[in-house]
Amino acid sequence: MEQFKGQPRLPKFAVPKRYDIHLKPDLSACTFAGSVAIDLDIVADTKYIVLNAAELSVVTGSVSFTNRGFYKVLEPSKIDLVEADEILVLEFAETLPIGIGVLRIGFEGTLNDKMKGFYRSKYEHNGEKKNMAVTQFEPADARRCFPCWDEPACKATFKITLDVPSELVALSNMPIVEEKVNGHLKTVSYQESPIMSTYLVAVVVGLFDYVEDCTSDGVKVRVYCQVGKANHGKFALTVAVGTLELYKEYFAVPYSLPKLDMVAIPDFAAGAMENYGLVTYRETALLYDDQHSAAANKQRVATVVAHELAHQWFGNLVTMEWWTHLWLNEGFATWVSYLATDSLFPEWKIWTQFLDESTEGLRLDGLAESHPIEVEINHAGEIDEIFDAISYRKGASVIRMLQSYLGAESFQRSLASYIKKYACSNAKTEDLWAALEEGSGEPVNKLMNSWTKQKGYPVVSVKVKDEKLAFEQSQFLSSGSHGDGHWIVPITLCCGSYDARKNFLLQTKSETLDIKEFLSDRSGAASAWIKINVDQTGFYRVKYDEDLSGRLRYAIESKNLSATDRFGILDDSFALCMARQQSLTSLLTLMGAYREELEYTVLSNLISISFKVARIVADVNPELLDDIKRFFISLFQYSAEKLGWEPKQGESHLDSMLRGEILTALAVFGHDLTLNEASRRFHAFLDDRNTSLLPPDIRKAAYVGVMQTVSTSNRLGYESLLRVYKETDLSQEKTRILGSLASCPDPNIILEVLNFLLSSEVRSQDAVFGLAVSSQGRETAWTWLKDNWEHISKTWGSGFLIARFVSAIVSPFASFEKAKEIEEFFASRSKPSIARTLKQSIERVHINANWVQSIQDEEHLTEAVEELAHRVY
Repeated sequence: MEQFKGQPRLPKFAVPKRYDIHLKPDLSACTFAGSVAIDLDIVADTKYIVLNAAELSVVTGSVSFTNRGFYKVLEPSKIDLVEADEILVLEFAETLPIGIGVLRIGFEGTLNDKMKGFYRSKYEHNGEKKNMAVTQFEPADARRCFPCWDEPACKATFKITLDVPSELVALSNMPIVEEKVNGHLKTVSYQESPIMSTYLVAVVVGLFDYVEDCTSDGVKVRVYCQVGKANHGKFALTVAVGTLELYKEYFAVPYSLPKLDMVAIPDFAAGAMENYGLVTYRETALLYDDQHSAAANKQRVATVVAHELAHQWFGNLVTMEWWTHLWLNEGFATWVSYLATDSLFPEWKIWTQFLDESTEGLRLDGLAESHPIEVEINHAGEIDEIFDAISYRKGASVIRMLQSYLGAESFQRSLASYIKKYACSNAKTEDLWAALEEGSGEPVNKLMNSWTKQKGYPVVSVKVKDEKLAFEQSQFLSSGSHGDGHWIVPITLCCGSYDARKNFLLQTKSETLDIKEFLSDRSGAASAWIKINVDQTGFYRVKYDEDLSGRLRYAIESKNLSATDRFGILDDSFALCMARQQSLTSLLTLMGAYREELEYTVLSNLISISFKVARIVADVNPELLDDIKRFFISLFQYSAEKLGWEPKQGESHLDSMLRGEILTALAVFGHDLTLNEASRRFHAFLDDRNTSLLPPDIRKAAYVGVMQTVSTSNRLGYESLLRVYKETDLSQEKTRILGSLASCPDPNIILEVLNFLLSSEVRSQDAVFGLAVSSQGRETAWTWLKDNWEHISKTWGSGFLIARFVSAIVSPFASFEKAKEIEEFFASRSKPSIARTLKQSIERVHINANWVQSIQDEEHLTEAVEELAHRVY
């Protein structure tokens, strides 16, 4: 049996074709019993059958193998469950006959509380606490529910039968074919599924209400919510029906199942899961309440629904061959969800907001501890960590870059042919490139390998030399050190206007481009702005020389550039400043050019950059902090005055989102008028939860404002917020409050907040929202993490949420001593699921420490900050 241990993949001598699964969950004892009959094709001589199983016990005497031709029942001579490898090894006395046979196994398991495998989720009905039974199998947890070949390429059909309490709703991937009630229990049988991977099998058993609708070709769509909340599912239902219609056209293949159910689950580790025909969601990603949800919540629901439904084609119908190609699923679904959302809600300007995805990808990929888009996976335990900003966000960004290079029509045509070719099968990254290459005639494989097979991305430096532009690429690293990556970079540029464009592929390290044609036909061309990476469609950064930077700053002030380009110039400048390739003074001067900015996505990034700059300045020289805060307050004054606290009749979705973010920023920077107004409105809200003085879009700003003045001697605001938290039953409200509590400047209160996260009041899926502590609280948070590590490790250690505790608490530090202390603490406490995150977080501490040193060496910084702070805008 030793030969099967420690292997990344299962042996290939038996191929599953069909599963007949019978499950009986006991919701009060939190256990389940089950049996499975698997049609197997034995394709090579073997005495062994090896499949996945974990945390299950096999019922004695229940295992047998019958070959169709021989009708002889074989029982294994030895059964070995290897927990370390999550495999079940069955050894038979004789070699198994080649051909089709049936493997039968009886088993038992626990409905766990770890939000993976077959688990329990708690909810209340008429004041009574109840359990529902839910599955979450991606990436590798179907094996915790039934023994199976738990790899994406082992596709089979599934016939599922459930025994459940007769009053409950029982859902699976396919429609119900028969329901037999027998007293308190009922047996529910479902249609057999088409061919699919194990990680997409799903079962949900609990009490629900639903709303339903139909697509034009008769697919029944339902949204299931907790009893009494059915109305909260209406918005997601509209989005789902519209999205299914859109994808049917875009992929030129209809949705492949007879129904689609979407269910809100109270305890859910991820955002959502694309199970075939039965998509499960965190409540915040599916439910929308007109009264108490913010515009940002509405947008979140739309993009998540569009993302999960994209998977019904890209992932479920065509599936990655192995987890190395996970990015194909996630990067693509992320990109196409923006396409769908833009089509349904053009007024949201969602492609401008796509830059938030790119920025997060660039941020993680600027680390030496990043990883390529395609990652070798050698153990199931490593899969969780690659569900990250590289697979999703960099993945989506390089797809967008490729689509803009090939052109939308050619891209769509090739995609449709790829889906037709690999439907009901598995594909690798190269298969997609081959389809796009064939459809476009471009060397897609060569172009894209440099983006998916190596980590990182380039910074392209540009300078003007005698009517020529000189380009040079090198790997960008946030640490400022030099990497040796090399890319084929699709360069786009505009000169003085969006009509004067040029594009080319930068294939070598450096190249020059003649720009005479731009210069000859207009006066003043010598001082015209030049913008590289037009609309930020390329996944790279740009570093301009002094002269070009000055022209762009002027173009921003004169409002000549698009929102996406204004965003890109700011974001690249911040990244270059952190990498010590540009001074903080020049970054602050550039930020000053955005004082009349009104576009949501640009301001939102300006705000998050200002938070990061304020944090680093506090480490450089606390005496500069007041001036920096004064500068940022004056920077946001213009838009804050335009927007005010009151929503305007008929204002845009983007203005609703912006108002909350601007007011939150002013509160964090200690703007007195904002803090007073936040307090006034919060108190009106405490007296009447439906007051028009505190609509959902500005609640977080008010909560953060209230927490700025809370201290051990003035606890009232904190206690009132906790009361609102305990009284609300809306998840979005709870996460809004959790995200505000730790912004308090008093370390003693922060410790109370962190301990509250570990209490039974907070669902374990939500604790990570409370970890965004103020800079005054980071030392307290680190001590708390060390003191509670054992408990945290036990509660969250088996899932991917534990990595969030590490990154949120470790990354904000900015000294080499602290990095050493963190490494020493984790030396004996690391585990595979946090290894990558820990290295990345420690690298960030080093980057911050180097950045602090370089700013300390900057000449005239104090004068520059003082001048900016006192300049009245």
